[in-house]
Amino acid sequence: MKPLEVPSLSKAKLKQFIKLHQKKVRDSEGLFLAEGLRTVRELALNLPDEGMLVALMFREGDAESDCFLLQHKEKLFSISDRDCSQLSGTSTPQGIFGVFRQQKLIEQNAEPYIETLGKSFIVALDDVQDPGNVGTILRTAVWFGADALICSSATADRYNAKAVRSCAGSIYGIRHYSVEHLADELRRLQKIGYSVISASLDGQDFRDISIWPKKQILVIGNEANGVHETVKGLSDLLVRIPHQGQKVRVESLNASVSAAILIERMTLS
Repeated sequence: MKPLEVPSLSKAKLKQFIKLHQKKVRDSEGLFLAEGLRTVRELALNLPDEGMLVALMFREGDAESDCFLLQHKEKLFSISDRDCSQLSGTSTPQGIFGVFRQQKLIEQNAEPYIETLGKSFIVALDDVQDPGNVGTILRTAVWFGADALICSSATADRYNAKAVRSCAGSIYGIRHYSVEHLADELRRLQKIGYSVISASLDGQDFRDISIWPKKQILVIGNEANGVHETVKGLSDLLVRIPHQGQKVRVESLNASVSAAILIERMTLS
């Protein structure tokens, strides 16, 4: 295959893109950085529109066999090994990077969309702090057809590099937005017919529930402290995943594992 003839990334653009590792810069510019062939390819192949892609960068010699890059030749740039090291959030740069636009502000407000649905499922994250968990839960929510993902202000940034890697390119597959006070948003949604169901060790065995509400919100809490008491207090139902055997051998399940088990049951039952 003939080598791709593309311009080198300018020093100014490189400097701008490196700064996207900072949340305040991502938020102010409405951009985020993705790394790795799988993640970048999934994002590029599932763009809501072409304008959501800002730039694709590859280390010279790494992209000749990646045909998806040819679809975006006008946004392709080559970078050096040193550039890769500066752009990468890992110790071993993968050689392919993408800069994408965050969901537009009008899309972050999911209210007009979710209010019109007869049957609806939403996931809410209550101070989930591991970006890997946030990304994995987002991808799981997309797989099972959730309508939205709501994040409290203290939940890890969905555009953090680790979260983007964990969701493996599915960040455009669902409407997601942050709120300052999660409890207030949950109360608002309750007023339009949603039932709030929080994961809690104090809850009812989820296997005992045969009929789930038509419009429901699953709340996943902080990895160490669980769901806040305020959110538990307003919840319509608390559910737990029971352990097997007489003796508990681990303190709890990983937040993303718990979310996957509950999402599967609540959406497919």
